[in-house]
Amino acid sequence: MNSKGKSTTSTKPSSTVLPYQTQKLRDHFLLGKKLGQGQFGVTHLCSEKATGNLYACKSIPKRKLLCREDYEDVWREIQIMHHLSEHANIVRIKSTYEDSVFVHLVMELCAGGELFDRIVAKGHLSEREAAKHIKTIVGVVEACHSLGVMHRDLKPENFLFDRPGEDAQLKAIDFGLSVFYKPEQFFNDVVGSAYYVAPEVLRKRYGPEVDIWSAGVILYILLSGVPPFWAETDAGIFKQILLGKLDLESDPWPSISDSAKDLIFKMLERDPRKRISVHEVLCHPWIVDDRVALDKALDSAVLSRLKQFSAMNKLKKMALRVIAERLSEEEIGGLKELFKMIDTDNSGSITFQELKDGLKKVGSELMESEIKSLMDAADIDNSGTIDYGEFLAATLHLNKMEREENLIAAFTFFDKDGSGYITIDELQQACKDFGMDDVQLDEMMKEIDQDNDGRIDYGEFAAMMKRDSEVGRSRTMRGNLNFSLSEALGVKDQ
Repeated sequence: MNSKGKSTTSTKPSSTVLPYQTQKLRDHFLLGKKLGQGQFGVTHLCSEKATGNLYACKSIPKRKLLCREDYEDVWREIQIMHHLSEHANIVRIKSTYEDSVFVHLVMELCAGGELFDRIVAKGHLSEREAAKHIKTIVGVVEACHSLGVMHRDLKPENFLFDRPGEDAQLKAIDFGLSVFYKPEQFFNDVVGSAYYVAPEVLRKRYGPEVDIWSAGVILYILLSGVPPFWAETDAGIFKQILLGKLDLESDPWPSISDSAKDLIFKMLERDPRKRISVHEVLCHPWIVDDRVALDKALDSAVLSRLKQFSAMNKLKKMALRVIAERLSEEEIGGLKELFKMIDTDNSGSITFQELKDGLKKVGSELMESEIKSLMDAADIDNSGTIDYGEFLAATLHLNKMEREENLIAAFTFFDKDGSGYITIDELQQACKDFGMDDVQLDEMMKEIDQDNDGRIDYGEFAAMMKRDSEVGRSRTMRGNLNFSLSEALGVKDQ
């Protein structure tokens, strides 16, 4: 089973997946040998003509897209990959192309083989190796959930190593069944792969807890070499998932630690309300090195990015707003869904109460004064609310900010007279245009202007944009937000 769980007789689709016309894949890439094949697409090795760099190209035949929902699913997969792909353990999407026959997704190449193949080759893994891999997998789940995405198809085949060797990094590669979700939202379509599907999916009422169940099945397989619930048919597997006894007693389980078995038992709890949470998995003694135990909840990606944004200088904040406005819909689609999740009254702007409620739903325990400081930082135009453009700027992943083409576009925006420099007058005008005060612009200018000529050239601007500004960040967090220094500098990379 790997069905998307819907009828194929619905409305006839439009002829395109992407909402814009693209260049031809073959104008930029040479396709090579076949790397793999799934139910919905074929993946080939490809090389970029301009650089010779190698990538993987997943080509989805449009003849397999039988209804409008299928087209929407592919578009959603592309958006979700852009939304998540800055995470170290999620494959990075490079570009997307569409022609009359295929939709092509060009992605980072993972040449180290499947996690599944490594299990088959070894039979089962050592506890240390299994703990390492499940920590990575659940870390991916945590990243997905903190950005409002439910994976719904976790299995060893969907994790590849980026290169051969024992030190290779594990990466999630397939988000074809993933969806955006809101807290307390339930789904009823039966999707996934038979051995890994959670019992509540079969009962057709489920939420993001399904990903923990699937990760628990993977952990069971990593340690034993076999799935916890199995039969000759899908129907038999489903019956076992709903009613079967979890075997933690027969070989090899007597030789496996009680701590490992405790974690599996908690991940494979049939009642999703009682199932262990993502954070609890990552804090479990079997997963965590005692020397670096987590004693507090991890920040959600939204909160981490808001904290990071709050510590930036005025120019950097304005530049991010400029960059956010020029990104493609596929790059910001995930943030659009997050904005809609927090903007509960659909007004087009986020109030203090909505931000407070939204952060609470993702596990934040910030004081009101701290949330107010984050709110003020993101509210660039001082309107008292965070509009969509401000939200994009404040939650944009820094990787997008540092791309050369985005830096050039932002610099050009501020350099109104085309002189090749940003002057103090141009900064004052930008602040006026964005509704910001121009207090302490002189001090900021001196910090950025490395050669002390009274203006900012492109090199100085790019250096400022790429610099984390640890001194400024710690000062801002300590003075304005009352965060500890370790929190201020410990922003997670999503």
